[in-house]
Amino acid sequence: MNTELGTLRTVYRQEKNAISEGLRTPAASTRSIRSVLHKLSRLTDKHLCAVRTASGLPAEVALVAVGGYGREQLFPASDVDVLLLLPGTDTEAHAHLKTHLERFIGACWDAGLEIGSSVRTISECVAEAAQDVTVQTAMLEARLIDGDAALFADFQQQYRAGLNPKAFFTAKTLELRQRHIKHEDTPYALEPNCKESPGGLRDLHTILWVSQAAGLGRTWRELAASGIATEFEASQLERNEATLSLIRAKLHAISGRHEDRLIFDLQTAVAQSLGIQSHTPVGETMPVRASEVLMRRYYWAAKAVMQLQQILLLNIQEHLYPNNAALKRIDERFWDKDGLIEVASDELYHQDPQAILATFLTYQKSPGLRDLSARTLRALYSARDLMDSSFRQDPVNRRTFMQILQEPRGQTHAFRLMNATSVLGRYLWSFRRIVGQMQHDLFHVYTVDQHTLMVLRNMRRFFMAEHAHEYPLCSQLASGWDKPWLLYLACLFHDIGKGRGGDHSEIGAIEVKRFARQHDMEAADAALVEFLVREHLQMSTVAQKQDTSDPDVICAFAQRVGNERQLTALYLLTVADIRGTSPKVWNGWKAKLLEDLFHNTMRVLGGRAPDAQSMVEARKRDALVQLALSAQPHESHKALWDTLNVSYFMRHEPADIAWHTRHLSRHVGSPTPVVRARQSLAGEGVQVLVYAPDQADLFARICGYFDKAGLMVVDARIHTARNGYALDTFQIASEQLHMHYRELTTLIENGLPQAIQSKEPLPEPIKRRLSRRVRSFPMVPRVTLTPDEKAQSWLLNISASDRAGLLYSVARILAAHGLSVELAKVSTLGERVEDSFLVQGSSLANNAKQLQIETELVQMLQE
Repeated sequence: MNTELGTLRTVYRQEKNAISEGLRTPAASTRSIRSVLHKLSRLTDKHLCAVRTASGLPAEVALVAVGGYGREQLFPASDVDVLLLLPGTDTEAHAHLKTHLERFIGACWDAGLEIGSSVRTISECVAEAAQDVTVQTAMLEARLIDGDAALFADFQQQYRAGLNPKAFFTAKTLELRQRHIKHEDTPYALEPNCKESPGGLRDLHTILWVSQAAGLGRTWRELAASGIATEFEASQLERNEATLSLIRAKLHAISGRHEDRLIFDLQTAVAQSLGIQSHTPVGETMPVRASEVLMRRYYWAAKAVMQLQQILLLNIQEHLYPNNAALKRIDERFWDKDGLIEVASDELYHQDPQAILATFLTYQKSPGLRDLSARTLRALYSARDLMDSSFRQDPVNRRTFMQILQEPRGQTHAFRLMNATSVLGRYLWSFRRIVGQMQHDLFHVYTVDQHTLMVLRNMRRFFMAEHAHEYPLCSQLASGWDKPWLLYLACLFHDIGKGRGGDHSEIGAIEVKRFARQHDMEAADAALVEFLVREHLQMSTVAQKQDTSDPDVICAFAQRVGNERQLTALYLLTVADIRGTSPKVWNGWKAKLLEDLFHNTMRVLGGRAPDAQSMVEARKRDALVQLALSAQPHESHKALWDTLNVSYFMRHEPADIAWHTRHLSRHVGSPTPVVRARQSLAGEGVQVLVYAPDQADLFARICGYFDKAGLMVVDARIHTARNGYALDTFQIASEQLHMHYRELTTLIENGLPQAIQSKEPLPEPIKRRLSRRVRSFPMVPRVTLTPDEKAQSWLLNISASDRAGLLYSVARILAAHGLSVELAKVSTLGERVEDSFLVQGSSLANNAKQLQIETELVQMLQE
């Protein structure tokens, strides 16, 4: 038998590869994918029967395909789920079959059929199905492959008798909601699971399962015939199912494994296998990656599935629970149907297109409404073609849209619902261009439209009392803001110019200016929103890249902002924007940088021009008060302070000055390094103080120690005292800091002095693997080295993909050229870094040396 099974294995692989091979090329299409999956299922049927014959499995055992294999949708690397159905109910009578069953299952594996098998009698099947909805679902799609047809018919009759359509519907819809929550309730993940994510194939399966259990049909055409779906919806479901199935099949074929996720590593290969190539659209300047085209195609399919899934499941629910919903009239166009907004007529939108936007305004104004009914969703889906140029130009629709913006509540839910039903992109045509658009900038984790709606949500929360504890300053500023809708509008437009080439902020400013003109906004309001969209990146750039202790930097930023109202609005938008970028990007240190910049700029705009001397004296006074509170001896600070100059006091807060003084006043001129660490006052991470005789490679040795310890430097303030000592403060971040910062501070205080005093050459940076995302979407590194405005120091800016040890690698190159670092701002945005350094050194006076330094940095970043 072994020889026979070996032959079967070879033949099965050859025939399966022959069917799957076409999936790696553009020859496979949405038209042919059903046939491919059917062929793979029938091929598996044939070989299971051959293995049965070879192993001698008795005919009394029925071979039954279940799950996806049962519905004849077998993907190249999918599980082959087989039920071995036994006759009768007496398990002892089946003892004689045990050896045959074991031999058959082993033979399947030997023949290359990696089956998932279960062995049950009919009564056991019914009992298992009653206890486990997953088993019940798999058996719903049971299909006889070979064996006793009468036994299989008896199984189906008893299984059906035990199936409760209502209980099954409840269980499967609950399962769907849990699965959506697990995947963050969005189809727009950057690496979506085309089977399990919202809008994926599992959503389509769920519809067919509950409809089949309710006796409403097994196919989309049968659902149309039973009135659950319209003919148009059935054709849309078939088309989108084919799209998702083709993508999943190609994932399996290209990866050679059961891979249902559109991971970065595979997106380009799948796109190319679909015949998609990178290109530059007509009239655009920015090339579009093949993977971006693929993902937009996927997102549009998943979005359609989400819309149709909701409609059909609500229709099936109404079929199972007829006449249970209470109807309450809202107005002549809408009803409240048990908390769902219901159109008064299926033809409402065709007869009155102005009712489309009015739907969402009604939704906002009625606190009891939680969603749209199936009838309303279907009417909106059918009315998409009505939302054309004349619809967008209708004065009534423009007024309605402005009312939605200006309502006192409900903007987040209204705009999300408008986007989910495709209304938002059809009314704001420029918004439609960012729906499903990926962002390969290594720090956004959402598509542009989802990020935009996340920023809107964040802004709304500033105006809601129940969220005041999250960002107290933002909530305080929002409470005194007179027109919140202006900020909501800025949120909607701030990234609307993405993906068109050029500066998206400028494109967005042009778009929002056009919007303001079309919607008759007052000149002052229009100017504010246009300012916010154009400048929405400026505040984070200044806070994270420039020396905000420099009065000239603050004055220049204040001049650009213009007035207190614009500063307040820009601060709120900046916080909302960064928070909506990625959960990894926002942290307490960034919050402090922005807050400090806001307060310092507000003082300048209020007429208090920054005076370096008075600021230094004020900080000294505040630091002395804190020293007195900690019982420091009188004038114990003088020994240290007499060695420090104005720049030190400008760059450090009074609390930091007091902390430094407490620990260093007795160690001025110490021959050995002094290192102290504490939990950061910003609320996250650890602050590290280093006091040591200055040396050319000091910054590099400190960074090397942190790199080896797996710690990330997010900010560094470097000062060289008059006595030749370095007084440096580092802000350190780590994922584990909140768990063991006490142990970590002890480790740093003991280990860092040894690293500083080491006489060994600077070690090579530790080579670590790049993340999948960085490998898949590498960014071109940028290095600029320019003199600052005072021509005393040089500003080094670095933009690159993030990787472990990057800061240390930069520091080694700077040390090799004898450059000292005065200030380092290390900004990590997801998997991209935007680092700025203020450096000094004699080699910078030589143009050839400057070029060499820049070249070495670029080469290192490209490795």
